[in-house]
Amino acid sequence: MKLLVMAKSVLSNLFSRPVTERYPFVEKKYFVGTRGKVLIEIDKCIFCGLCQRKCPTAAIVVTKEQKGWEIDRLRCVSCNACVEICPKKCLVLDTKYAACSEKRYKDVFHA
Repeated sequence: MKLLVMAKSVLSNLFSRPVTERYPFVEKKYFVGTRGKVLIEIDKCIFCGLCQRKCPTAAIVVTKEQKGWEIDRLRCVSCNACVEICPKKCLVLDTKYAACSEKRYKDVFHA
């Protein structure tokens, strides 16, 4: 009896589409609610520092004097707190993740 169940499973897998995707060749489709990396439109930013104060992991550093904004991608947990608090709505939580890295790096933006 178990042999028939296994045969049915084997035959259905032989004549159906593969479940997995061919990753490097086929671009992955992300869901609508996927939390990826934080992006900034630096031209709209007023460097108020609210995102830095709201960040629970201290991943964001804002320097008003030099008009600089930087984020440590390994510290960021994509919680969306900085995006919600931004008064100019220049921060966006993208659906794509940050690139893999062996070393710690910070994305630095200047106006």
